[in-house]
Amino acid sequence: MIGNDWDEVLKVIESSEGFKKFLYMINEKYKTSIVYPPKDYVFNALKLTSYKDTKVVIVGQDPYHGEGEAHGLSFSVQKGIKIPPSLQNIYKELYDDLGIAPSEYGDLTKWAQEGVLLLNAVLTVEKDKPASHRNLGWELLTDYIIKALNEKEEPVVFILWGNFAKEKQKYITNPRHLVITSPHPSPFSARYGFFGSKPFSKTNDFLVKNNLKPIDWKL
Repeated sequence: MIGNDWDEVLKVIESSEGFKKFLYMINEKYKTSIVYPPKDYVFNALKLTSYKDTKVVIVGQDPYHGEGEAHGLSFSVQKGIKIPPSLQNIYKELYDDLGIAPSEYGDLTKWAQEGVLLLNAVLTVEKDKPASHRNLGWELLTDYIIKALNEKEEPVVFILWGNFAKEKQKYITNPRHLVITSPHPSPFSARYGFFGSKPFSKTNDFLVKNNLKPIDWKL
């Protein structure tokens, strides 16, 4: 399904009858309504960041629900699309934290290639209907992904922005990992603790301390 070591990690789920029925249901939704991201991008986060290479996880909610925006990476939009407000705030915090100037585009593929798993809790959404595919079944898969990463011997940084992402924290029990939490970068909440939280420098300090290569956050 993925094409890298995630297939081995997720084989119990991938081969289950329940998950096959769930994927059939999602495929039917693609036939009967406009669903984002495009079907080829649904598992983009896992395709771009293998289990072995995952050093950081940034958990999002569900894909952007506007035309041409979502491409399977949390908080990321395709090049040529206006940068969403939450991502603008992420760029602002990145500049305040590490002095990295905001990118002119919102495509975070380079972060994924650096080992940052940009995982949405829900992997599909109906056009113009945010959270429309919540509680259909994606959470069972993404909870399993978090649990599998929790089992890694190599330290991982989990960045959980907002209450929705913090719901995953209960699955991160391994003391070798680092969990960074703050309010969501949305304009409605960023000023209540997201700004000034310095997640990028905290991540790199932790990776270096554990003899791992830091993330190059510059896009």
